[in-house]
Amino acid sequence: MAVIALAGCSGAPGVTTSALALLLSWPLGAGRRMILAECDPDGGAVLHGLLQGTLGDRYGLRNLSVAARRGEFSDAFWRQLIDLSGEGRGNESPRDRLLLPGITDPVQAPSLGSVWKILGQMFRGIEAESAHDVLVDVGRRGAFGPSGVLAEQADAVVVVVRNTLRCLQAAESRVRALEERVGDVSVLMINEGPYPAGEVQRVLQVPVLATLPYVPKDARVLSDGAGQPRHFIKSPLMKAAGTAGNLLMQRAAMRLARLDPHGPRPGGGEVARAR
Repeated sequence: MAVIALAGCSGAPGVTTSALALLLSWPLGAGRRMILAECDPDGGAVLHGLLQGTLGDRYGLRNLSVAARRGEFSDAFWRQLIDLSGEGRGNESPRDRLLLPGITDPVQAPSLGSVWKILGQMFRGIEAESAHDVLVDVGRRGAFGPSGVLAEQADAVVVVVRNTLRCLQAAESRVRALEERVGDVSVLMINEGPYPAGEVQRVLQVPVLATLPYVPKDARVLSDGAGQPRHFIKSPLMKAAGTAGNLLMQRAAMRLARLDPHGPRPGGGEVARAR
């Protein structure tokens, strides 16, 4: 199992949309589950994007700060997850593709100071002790500052980059800073611009792990809750996201093997209880 952090840079590269595509197309074997956690300190987008505000603000990261102060974090975490298993997939086994929504306003971020570290321990615990993969959307700023612990504890850190000149210029400094912080960074490329993956890799000096097509109509299904075209899960975007998911898992496994060649990490204790 793997914990993978997705980071962004200026220029709206599409981190959350890519994260949702990965969640809904992640290759799951029998008994496996996938969690996407929106941990962007600038605010989450799924509650009022894909879900169109239908759930209000009853679920989300902000509720965990109160639970942490009461010593009820583990139970509260599982209650805050939203089941997205059926999004775009028709009938599917329930509760195998889960979302932890982010905060709805950046002013809520300071109240999460103690939550980031506990979340990092939670993710590592459930990844080690149960059949979960965890995808952490840290947005543009979240790999730094108090929430940066989530990137530090991930098995792989991937920067979402569009292959346009504007985005590549913004990504250079972000990739360098992340390399200094976590040591091993790769790129998920959104193929909007003219530069091939090899050129992006040369400019950023880190591997381009996978590529997603630039398909605005399909992306709006995920970013804004637009009507789904027929067989959405088989669209080029979602098929490419499924391939990317396999490559991300391989990357995480390779990095973990280098860091811990003698076996899996110890679990996370009480906070790791799976439901």
